[in-house]
Amino acid sequence: MIDVSELRFDADGLIPVVVTDARTKDVLTLAYMNRESVRLSMLEERTVFWSRSRRALWRKGETSGNVQHLVSLTADCDRDALVAEVEPDGPACHLGNASCFSFPLWHSTQRESFDLRTLEALLAQRRRDLPEGSYTTYLFEKGLDKILKKVGEESAEVLLAAKGGDRAETVYELADLAYHLMVLMAQADISVEDVRKELASRHIIDHKIKQEKMT
Repeated sequence: MIDVSELRFDADGLIPVVVTDARTKDVLTLAYMNRESVRLSMLEERTVFWSRSRRALWRKGETSGNVQHLVSLTADCDRDALVAEVEPDGPACHLGNASCFSFPLWHSTQRESFDLRTLEALLAQRRRDLPEGSYTTYLFEKGLDKILKKVGEESAEVLLAAKGGDRAETVYELADLAYHLMVLMAQADISVEDVRKELASRHIIDHKIKQEKMT
């Protein structure tokens, strides 16, 4: 951990802060803090910014209720910028958008971003629209028993690949299993966020147990 005294504020006594969602990792907004707002943010565990237009401290959510609960503050290598990870109670943007960064300017046609939320959204769309010719549609039409059977089959394939020591094959089978598990989650109306919360609760419990063993 570094000390606040190591931060490098600009000529106006400010430091830029990139605010991200601790759960989704989405960038929510760019704001500024001075030394006092950094101190208050850590003390109150919520984002407290310096409003350059009003020239006053500004607690995010003090009028809208969209409080950003502070999870962490991290400085860059030059100590002149911060990333604030938060758990937001509502949208970050005054327009009502979850993020202030909601207006695409350009996107590569050669490279596509992909994560579990992208797959989650795709599966939800497949379940809703049931497009013809889609394997995912086939699974949803067949129903829970078919999906469970596929999860079981893919689990066995993972075990065989891992036992055989073939890393590439294990990755391939794990991807198959992950996909079918996500189909099962969609069928059962379970979100990635539901699983994340459960894992997070176990991490907290595990951390407490470790602390107790050390004392």
